[in-house]
Amino acid sequence: MGFLIRIAVAVALVAATWNPTGTSYVHWALAGPFDATKALVGALLLAGWVMCVRATWVSLGAIGVVLTVAILGTLVWWLYSMGWVARDATTVAWIALVAAGVLLGVGMGWSLLRQKATGQVEAD
Repeated sequence: MGFLIRIAVAVALVAATWNPTGTSYVHWALAGPFDATKALVGALLLAGWVMCVRATWVSLGAIGVVLTVAILGTLVWWLYSMGWVARDATTVAWIALVAAGVLLGVGMGWSLLRQKATGQVEAD
């Protein structure tokens, strides 16, 4: 369950930063004057990104990131080939956002899965 929560939090972080609906931090920050509230929210999002990206890189490494991207890319390709996904710009944007979130979530939860599967504890 913790693994799925990590993926959900990472997808939420990605979608909160930017999404095609126009209700994201990027849209909000670019509308009107930039003030302290927007700066604070931006700093919090940046901290979330740094934490997620660092945890993903430490946990998966370069090879793990490439393999995860390859698996996600192949899954999306398969969904397109089966005709289950539309090929419009909004759908493609959401797929990319969810895939980025899943990559970060898998990276944050990989150590947890490896520990449960092998009994080995990863320390940084």
